[in-house]
Amino acid sequence: MERLQKVIAQAGIASRRKAEQLILDGRVTVNGKRVTELGVKVTPNKDKIEVNGVPIDREEPAYYVLYKPTSVISSVKDEKGRKVVTDYIETTARLFPIGRLDYDTSGLLLMTNDGELANQLMHPKFNIEKVYVAKVKGIPTREEIKKLVTGIRLEDGMTAPAKAKMLSFDKKKQTAIIQLTIHEGRNRQVRRMFEALGYPVMKLKREQYSFLNLHGLNPGDARALKPIEVKHLKELAVTKPS
Repeated sequence: MERLQKVIAQAGIASRRKAEQLILDGRVTVNGKRVTELGVKVTPNKDKIEVNGVPIDREEPAYYVLYKPTSVISSVKDEKGRKVVTDYIETTARLFPIGRLDYDTSGLLLMTNDGELANQLMHPKFNIEKVYVAKVKGIPTREEIKKLVTGIRLEDGMTAPAKAKMLSFDKKKQTAIIQLTIHEGRNRQVRRMFEALGYPVMKLKREQYSFLNLHGLNPGDARALKPIEVKHLKELAVTKPS
């Protein structure tokens, strides 16, 4: 038997965290009975599980890397009719993004229907590195770059130690290109870190997620992960940081 929220996540309905909320909201039934408490265990191939009145079916797990363009929502739907990340992948699997990238941020985004893996990868304790390249207005000093490394105080607390280096700068245009590697996932974190130093971000791209990168992809392109890549991600999701 397995926990109900895990079964819902593995069916590609939602991430495990969102599956838990669906249960708490009373939107899940098991064998016709509404479940509103976490911890219930079910037998997937025996019990009839419905979410919002619709029976769930287990899908084959699917894993993709998407090169998200700018002006795209990191969601499966948008009430305003804007482009969403699922528009760029042709599959019958019910994919959702692992984490998110801002509307104006481009770059690498993982997509899956494996809610269990998504929930694990998004947990902050695993310290998965994400590499960003930002074009900022102004040219930070070496001391300011060091502040990015040691930590920046934001309204929700100090950021964790990071890696940062200046890739290039343009004295005439007063702009700089900076690579920043973080392992946290706070909302708009990279942009807020630079803004706290007084260097607003003009352009932002996520180039790498752990060992995965965008090589061979253009904005809007996606590719299925290789089995060895999926295996490596699952290993990352269960290996505690040193």
